[in-house]
Amino acid sequence: MTANGFIQIALYCVIVTLLVRPFGYYMTRVFNGERTLLSIVLRPIERAFYFVSGVREHEEQDWRGYGLAMLTFSVAGFIVLYALQRLQAVLPFNPQQLDAVAPDLAFNTSVSFVTNTNWQSYVPETTMSYLTQMAGLTMHNFVSAATGIALAIALVRGFARRSAHTIGNFWVDMTRAVLYVLLPISIVVGLVFVWQGMPQNLNPYVEATTLEGAKQVIAQGPTASQEVIKMLGTNGGGFFNANSAHPYENPNALTNFIQIVLIFSIGAALTNVFGRMIGKERQGWAIFAVMGILFLAGAFTVYAVESHGNPAFADLPVNVAPSALQAGGNMEGKEVRFGIANSSLFSTITTDASCGAVNTMHDSLLPLAGMVPMINIMLGEIIFGGVGSGLYGMLLFAIVAVFVAGLMVGRTPEYLGKKIEAKEVKMAMLAILILPLSMLGFTAIAVVVAPGLASLANAGPHGFSEALYAYVSATGNNGSAFAGLSANTPFWNTTLGLAMWIGRFLFIAPMLAIAGSLAGKKLVPASAGTFPTDGGLFVGLLIGVILIIGGLTFFPALALGPIEEHLAMYAGLLY
Repeated sequence: MTANGFIQIALYCVIVTLLVRPFGYYMTRVFNGERTLLSIVLRPIERAFYFVSGVREHEEQDWRGYGLAMLTFSVAGFIVLYALQRLQAVLPFNPQQLDAVAPDLAFNTSVSFVTNTNWQSYVPETTMSYLTQMAGLTMHNFVSAATGIALAIALVRGFARRSAHTIGNFWVDMTRAVLYVLLPISIVVGLVFVWQGMPQNLNPYVEATTLEGAKQVIAQGPTASQEVIKMLGTNGGGFFNANSAHPYENPNALTNFIQIVLIFSIGAALTNVFGRMIGKERQGWAIFAVMGILFLAGAFTVYAVESHGNPAFADLPVNVAPSALQAGGNMEGKEVRFGIANSSLFSTITTDASCGAVNTMHDSLLPLAGMVPMINIMLGEIIFGGVGSGLYGMLLFAIVAVFVAGLMVGRTPEYLGKKIEAKEVKMAMLAILILPLSMLGFTAIAVVVAPGLASLANAGPHGFSEALYAYVSATGNNGSAFAGLSANTPFWNTTLGLAMWIGRFLFIAPMLAIAGSLAGKKLVPASAGTFPTDGGLFVGLLIGVILIIGGLTFFPALALGPIEEHLAMYAGLLY
C-alpha cells in the first residue's frame, strides 16, 4: 500500500461526493417534471415520444400498473434482442460475416441485457455483429438502466406521498431517465473517450503483421458509444472480451478514472434525490453515509490483501507474517498501467454497483480479496449499487432496520413518518431472501451435476468459488465473473439466465408492492419516542442489519470457498 494509492482513492471519493448534490438536484427536477437547462431542446422531443406512442403523460399508475408496464416492456425487449441475435447473419452491419448466435447463448444474452446484468458467456468481437452491438446491446444498456432509475423513483414517491393511490407513470419515468439523464452524459463523455483513443467506427477488423512476421487481427468498431453507457448505466458488458482491461475500451489512466466515476455517479446522486423528494435532505445523506462506509471497508480490504501478495511467491517460508510477503504485491491478472491501487478500487466499485465491468481479472485476486466483490454482490449491491437498484435495495434494508429498532424499544416502527407494518416487513424480507435462494440454490446444483462441474477450471475451494461467484453475479445482476468458468454451455447459459430473471423481477415485485402500500399511508407526527433516522445511530444500526443478514446467510458458502482457499494458501496448498 502506497501514499499514491491512498491519494487516488481519496481523490475518487471527493469527486463522487461533490457530484451528489448538483446531480441530485438536476434529477429531482427531471422526475418532478420541472424545467431544466436542457428542457428547451429536449421537452419537444419528449412530447413527440408521448404523441407517437400514445402515452398520456399526466395519467399515473398504481403499483400493479407500473409493474405490469415494466414487465411488458422487458419481455418485448427480450424478444427483439433474441431475434436480432438469431438473424444477425442475414442483417446488415456485419463486416466480419459472423454467424447467427446459438439459441441457448442468445437466450442467456437477451436475459442478461434486459435485466441490466450484461453477463457475457461469449467473446464479443467474434460473436456479435456491429448491428447487434449497437441496436441490441447498447440500446438495452440505456433502457434497462432507465428502468432501474424509474423503479427507484417509484419507491421514493411511495415514501413521499400520503393517501395516494399512484406512484407515477413508468413510461414517463423511463423516457425522462433516457432523454434527460443517460443520453446527454453519454454523448459528451463518449466524445471524450473518442478523443482519448477509443474506436468509434463501422470498419472491418484490421489485419496487422507483427515483428515476428505473424498475422494478427485487430478488432475495432463502435466502441466508445457502448463504453460510456455501460459505465454510466452500470451495465458492464464489454465491446471486447477483456472488457475495461482492453486498451481500446480503457486507453489510459484518465479514461479509467472517468469510468469509475461514471459507475457511482447516478447511484450516489439518487440518495440526494431521495432526500429532496421526501423533503428531508439529511435522510439522503444518512443513506449515502451507510453506502460510503461499506464501500471504503471493501476497497481498503482488497487493496491491503493484494498489496501483501501471495505467500507462495515470497522468498521467505510460507508461515511468515503478512508484512513480509510477495514483493510488489499480487500483479497477476492486472494491467501494469493501472497497478494494484486502481485495480483494487475498480474491482470494489464495479461490484458495489451492478456494473460488472472489470479492468483486472477477479479470478486472479487472492482469496480474501476475491471474497470482497462476492460479498458486495451477495448483499444486493446496495453500496451505491446499480442505477436505481442500489437505492431501492438499501431502502428495503432500512425498512428492516427500523423494524428491528421498533422491536428493541417496544414501539410500532416508523420510517419517514410512515408506519412500517407487517405487510411492508414481509415484502422487504421476501425481496431480500429471494436473492440467496437463487444464488445458493443454483450453486448447490451446479457443483454436484456433471454439466456444471465440467465447466470449472479449478478443483477444490477455488472451483467452488467460480461456480458460486457466477450465480451470485447473475442473480445480483452484476455480470462480472471468476474467469476460470467456461459458461458458454447449455446448462450454464440456461441456469444463469433463470438466475438473472429471478434476481431482477422477483425482487422488483415485492418492492413495488411496498411502494404502493406506503403511498397510501398518512404521515404520523413525530414524537419524543420517534427513532431518528438521519443520524449516526441509524447509520450504525443499518450497517449492522446489513452485515448480520449477509453474514448469517452467506458465511457457510464463503467458508467453503474463499475462506478455505485462504487458509490452504498459507498452508502451502494452491488450486
